[in-house]
Amino acid sequence: MLQHLNNTIQNLKHTGMATIKSSVSKRELIITRLINAPVKLVWEAWTNPEHIKYWWGPNGFRSTIFKMDVKPGGVWEFIMHGPDGKDYKNKSIYKEVVKYKKLSYDHLAPNFRFTVNFTDQGKKTLISIRMLFESAAQKDKIVKEFGAEEGLKQNVDKLEMYIEEGYPAEEITFTRLIKAPRELVYKAWTEPEMLSKWWGPEGFSNPVCKFDARPGGKIHIDMKAPDGTIYSMDGEVHEIIVPEKIIFTSAALDKDDSRLFEVMNTVVFTQEGDKTRLTLSVKVSKIKPGSEMHLKGMNEGWSQSLLRFINFTQDLNKVKPVI
Repeated sequence: MLQHLNNTIQNLKHTGMATIKSSVSKRELIITRLINAPVKLVWEAWTNPEHIKYWWGPNGFRSTIFKMDVKPGGVWEFIMHGPDGKDYKNKSIYKEVVKYKKLSYDHLAPNFRFTVNFTDQGKKTLISIRMLFESAAQKDKIVKEFGAEEGLKQNVDKLEMYIEEGYPAEEITFTRLIKAPRELVYKAWTEPEMLSKWWGPEGFSNPVCKFDARPGGKIHIDMKAPDGTIYSMDGEVHEIIVPEKIIFTSAALDKDDSRLFEVMNTVVFTQEGDKTRLTLSVKVSKIKPGSEMHLKGMNEGWSQSLLRFINFTQDLNKVKPVI
């Protein structure tokens, strides 16, 4: 038995197979990192072009994504824009895609195999990245000329920061002319008993509505959907000019009371004769991957909420509701 094992080892050495492990180690770069986010969020950040464009690449780089078809045989094409103004074209072909577990693709020119494994660890995710080059000489050249090893570390750092802080979305602005005096419109927005009557889309109610209308004042609202689902949010008042302006932040909460994203809200009340022009600016930031469904309905949700606000305020002022 022992002789058979020795013969097998000698045969492996003779054919070169026994040196595969050490040979591969000279051709690869490996990095592992424990990310403070569940695997679904990390996967979404890595496979959605609307997310990866914000964090992919070393420090100072940004990316323009042209195509990202995440499936075996699918193509990923993009340009990385360097801080020195140079553009770097990239093209890869996906080889293996196992949702929430593994991504593998072949990068073209220079050629290398990129593999990342995702290991679910509850509220955290262990990622293991492996870049396998065609030869040790190719690896050494890319590490020397392009700083591939340090660049890979910076890339993972940016992923961590992106998931932690999110990215700013475009600002949305709404304007409405309300047939009511400014003081009444202001009160309807800042007094909790009034606020609870109109806040949220059509059909929603607010069993909990706290709005402390002073700088540093806390906000907490539980919106109850027609199907009984509770959507919680909290926030803080940043600036108050009575009865002209309110600036406050609000944040949608998940089931663990963690913030999905943050919204900076600026509400300006302008008197126009016996009417009030309301201007609302909404700017979203710190978006966590997986929050897209909450954000898709934001425009329509605010439109419905403002219609409820107009009807509520004008009803207080004895004006015919808007249809």
